[in-house]
Amino acid sequence: MEIKRTATAGTMESSDIMVTVAANGDKGIAIQLTSSVEKQFGKQIRAVILSCAQRLGVDDASITVVDQGALDCVIKARTETALYRAAESTDYTWEA
Repeated sequence: MEIKRTATAGTMESSDIMVTVAANGDKGIAIQLTSSVEKQFGKQIRAVILSCAQRLGVDDASITVVDQGALDCVIKARTETALYRAAESTDYTWEA
C-alpha cells in the first residue's frame, strides 16, 4: 500500500487516539508517539501500529500518534483507518 496523502483518524477525547499518516520518502516506517502512559505501554502501542502497517503492506510512512489511553482495539481501528485514507484505498481487508 502506497501512502499518497496525509490523513488522520481518531480524536483527542479520553480513551481515544489520534493517528496521522503521511508519506515518508522511502525511509521506512517512522512512529512518533506522544502518550501520558508511554513508559508503561509505549512498546505495546508501537507494536500494534507497526503490525497494522505491515499487515496492510505499508513500507514507507510517517505515523504520528497522540494517545489518550486507548485500548489496543481502538489503536488498531484508528491506525487502519488512517492508513486506508492516506492510501486513498477502498479495498478494505478487515480481519474476521
